[in-house]
Amino acid sequence: MELVISKYIVYIYPFLAVLLIVEFMIAREQFIKKETWGSLAIALGATLMASAMKLVALTILIFVFEATKDLRLDLLGYETFGWAWYVWIFAILGDDFNFYWHHRLCHEVRLLWALHIPHHNSETFNFTVALRNGWFMFFWKPSLWLWMPLVGFEPVMIATALIINSTYQYWLHTTMIPSLGILEKVFNSPYLHVVHHSSNVEYMDKNHGGILVIWDRIFGTYLKPIKGLTPQYGVTKGPGSYNPFIANVHEFGNIWKDVSKVDRWADKIKYIFYPPGWSHDGSTITAKEMQLQLAQNRLRVDEARRY
Repeated sequence: MELVISKYIVYIYPFLAVLLIVEFMIAREQFIKKETWGSLAIALGATLMASAMKLVALTILIFVFEATKDLRLDLLGYETFGWAWYVWIFAILGDDFNFYWHHRLCHEVRLLWALHIPHHNSETFNFTVALRNGWFMFFWKPSLWLWMPLVGFEPVMIATALIINSTYQYWLHTTMIPSLGILEKVFNSPYLHVVHHSSNVEYMDKNHGGILVIWDRIFGTYLKPIKGLTPQYGVTKGPGSYNPFIANVHEFGNIWKDVSKVDRWADKIKYIFYPPGWSHDGSTITAKEMQLQLAQNRLRVDEARRY
């Protein structure tokens, strides 16, 4: 299994590298030199970490699959879903559903945001951003996929679906591709993903999908780019450095500072697990609270204009 997946990745990486080079040649002004090198350094660290964790994750998937074969046979009447073409479709859909909730939780739980924030603290938007994966993300991500081997998806199929999803997402990180029109009723695109990487209040915590946008539509996080609103890339409270190590750990430091300044254990826990921006005294607010304030302010302005 490991050999099959590794062989597949070998053919993917050169293609992704060519896309990056082409984008750089066409739109150099969208690259900040220090940030680009920082992104590549983050990518290197993430690749090394992923390589170390990949075998662990696959081993867990295999263990769950094998350990529950008899249970599935007794309760459901089968050991595996098999390898039919339609099973592949359901595996890819299941994986994409997993990714949506994994990604959304990374924006709504501050501890997970600390793992994910390296992907967002770039102040530009190009293919290098697709490589900015948090170094510690791999310690928790596999947990949301465990239901798939439990119900009977083959571990190799799950791992392949993960690769397909991550490969698809690479091309989402560019401004060079216009809207895909009607296809965006179903599929994610660079045009829609710009929203996700923007720190404008209106755009915060929107468009979490991987391959598909149907999950965002179903669960209320879908948003098309707003005409006239220029995207501001990055995060509201960045690391203030292009250092890849700082990019990966700075939010953990911020969490520690917030936890240390309060006495109540309930508040300490909330600073860790509540959404980014939550504060015990209202000195900072969450994305949803900011969006509510913005909507209320606009409503007041509209009402004032009527009189």
